[in-house]
Amino acid sequence: MNNKKISLLLLFFLFLVAGLHLITFYEIAVIPKYFLLSSRIATYIFIVYYGIQKKSLTTWIFISMILGAEFGYTFPEIASNLKILSKIFLRLIKSIIAPLLIATLSVGIAAQSDTKQLGRMAWKALLYFEVVTTIALVIGIFAINMSQAGVGINFPKDPHEEQISVTEQKWQDIILHVFPENIAKSIAEGQILQVVVFSILFGIGLSLIDENHRKPLTNVLEGIGETMFKYTSIIMYFAPVAVFGAIAYTVSHMGLGILINLMNLLLTLYFALFALILLVFLPIALIIKLPIRKFITAVSEPVSIAFATTTSEAALPKAMSAMESLGVPRKVVAFIMPMGYSFNLDGSTLYLSLASIFVAQAAGIHMSWEKQFTMVLLLMLTSKGVAGVPRATLVVIVATAASFGLPLEPIFIILGIDELMDMGRSAVNVLGNCLATYAIGSWEGAVEKK
Repeated sequence: MNNKKISLLLLFFLFLVAGLHLITFYEIAVIPKYFLLSSRIATYIFIVYYGIQKKSLTTWIFISMILGAEFGYTFPEIASNLKILSKIFLRLIKSIIAPLLIATLSVGIAAQSDTKQLGRMAWKALLYFEVVTTIALVIGIFAINMSQAGVGINFPKDPHEEQISVTEQKWQDIILHVFPENIAKSIAEGQILQVVVFSILFGIGLSLIDENHRKPLTNVLEGIGETMFKYTSIIMYFAPVAVFGAIAYTVSHMGLGILINLMNLLLTLYFALFALILLVFLPIALIIKLPIRKFITAVSEPVSIAFATTTSEAALPKAMSAMESLGVPRKVVAFIMPMGYSFNLDGSTLYLSLASIFVAQAAGIHMSWEKQFTMVLLLMLTSKGVAGVPRATLVVIVATAASFGLPLEPIFIILGIDELMDMGRSAVNVLGNCLATYAIGSWEGAVEKK
């Protein structure tokens, strides 16, 4: 039996079991409890079989969410002790943040020294990327504040968890806190903004030294970055176990109502992505006089690939070909498109601000608009450094939450539906980069009208 048939059969069983439980819940008919339990167990066995056939990490994360919800609901006493699984995963993820940021940001900035010869196009591209991604971050914050998807969760607090005390700071203290006095101390204390500032300055310094001295250092940093990518991949194999523990623990304390909040979050993300397209992408298209119908036809395939594979990188070759077919010269496409994949992932940056505020809402922590604006400033920097890293958004959200004293456990709840959210944000990433490539080419007068 092929995967498509198994998927259809699985959906049939899921809808059947859900229908039986809804009939019981609304007292339409009386169905014996043992039959309902047996139908769930049979469905879970089939889900596990599907996961074995699929051999996909994201599939197993989704399966772990379903099994964790059942386990937490059926065995709340045991599930209440499973938080340690998510804590192990959390520690491993936190260990990657500092070396990854230092390696990717420093090398990324040092490599931009080659763009000096490209002059205006480079500066226009970087300015465009920063403005659009910042607007995307703001839209994400407004969307989650409007939907309040995380409000009402009241995520259970661990009495053994170390409590973070927040003291009132003057504006001078806040500014001073941005700059590192000892990078080792900043890393040890998890001061991620200080690590970012160090990485940026180190990268600038690296770009200014002689090529003979710069090359060995960039090689070492690139090696560290590649190693941390593999390190992340290894850690992610533990993600299904961590999601199982986090969901089981949460459901054992709160019941199945948490799933409603997750659906609300999912709808909020897609609403915000649509708003980004309508309020930002469309006006830019009109300003540069983009042939919208031809553009949609050209980018439909790469956008579809990104949506189906949940990976922006998978659509890169098709996206570059699509831009060339619209009359953008290859030299412009080859320069702008790869740069956009590091600095202009609009869907991912929007998701970062939305998910970070969701974490605060889930923890019952009110964040003032001033703090949210500060968070946007931090995300403007951190979202650029690890854009191409697998599961990059998880790393950035953990770093952001830690920087603002937010509990990290709600992040694992988000991870349960990350696959569904990744489809939308990956598609928007590709769409935004295609638009940026055409826009920069148009402003340079290099686009051949067809």
